[in-house]
Amino acid sequence: MSDSQWNPRRNDDVQPDRSKKSQNGQQGHGSQSQNSRQSAGGANKSQDQQPSPSEHIDYPMRLQKFLARAGVASRRGSENLMTAGRVKINGVVTTELGSKVDPLKDVVEVDGKVVKWGAEPVYILLNKPEGFVTTMSDPHARKTVAELVPTDKYPGLFPVGRLDMDTTGVLLFTTDGELGHLLLSPKHHVPKVYEAIVMGYMSEEERKKLERGVRLEDGMTLPARVDIVKKGLNKKNNKSITLVRVVLTEGRKRQVKRMLEFVGHPVIKLHRSAFGPIKLGNLPNGSYRLLTEDEVRALREAVK
Repeated sequence: MSDSQWNPRRNDDVQPDRSKKSQNGQQGHGSQSQNSRQSAGGANKSQDQQPSPSEHIDYPMRLQKFLARAGVASRRGSENLMTAGRVKINGVVTTELGSKVDPLKDVVEVDGKVVKWGAEPVYILLNKPEGFVTTMSDPHARKTVAELVPTDKYPGLFPVGRLDMDTTGVLLFTTDGELGHLLLSPKHHVPKVYEAIVMGYMSEEERKKLERGVRLEDGMTLPARVDIVKKGLNKKNNKSITLVRVVLTEGRKRQVKRMLEFVGHPVIKLHRSAFGPIKLGNLPNGSYRLLTEDEVRALREAVK
């Protein structure tokens, strides 16, 4: 088993649900399928909807609140858009966080595009490749995941959690700040599935220790599901390696790598194949697609 050629979706033991054809299909950058046109991204719904007269809304309202309720970004993300000079009210760049807007009278733009009240939130799945930092901008000019998703069309997109620069696989994006927060909240225990190639042969005792929980520098880990999928030799140096599957219900920084290193098996490669009910399927490396309405509904069910 070569670590340089490893792809968990090519291994029968770890591939995510290839027993039947994915109903979502696959699409690359910017392409659209029938599912994506009917997805929760709202491409088939009118975005010219105004607030209902019966809906209680205090006017004027803070600009970041308006942007969040319009599905552009979370409130924090909206504040970042404002301070970056990307938001205009009636043609004037607005960076003051205390600025207010009347949705019935004022015209709000983000990156030159008018924001319509009632615009549907967007939900996107990216198959993250190696070599990209999980951030929407980087002061060190490294490649970021923002280059891989349609931020021009959906300027308020933000990643739900993070993957290390060398980690691949499922990375969700949304403009729905509330759902993004709930998915990462430790009280909901949304499972994430990882496949890792590690150094050495993992023993059954080490596997059970990981499942029970180990004490890292930031405390004990929660019980996890750990499976030893395959053992073999690294063709590059003929040293022993193990392919393991880890299912976590928490999301500390670099947790999988730190857990595996704790039991003496540093990670060579790490891949995330699922986030809650969302599986990678046949989505090509570096490509994205809109989630379907059923998938968004399943995410919401996962955080109830």
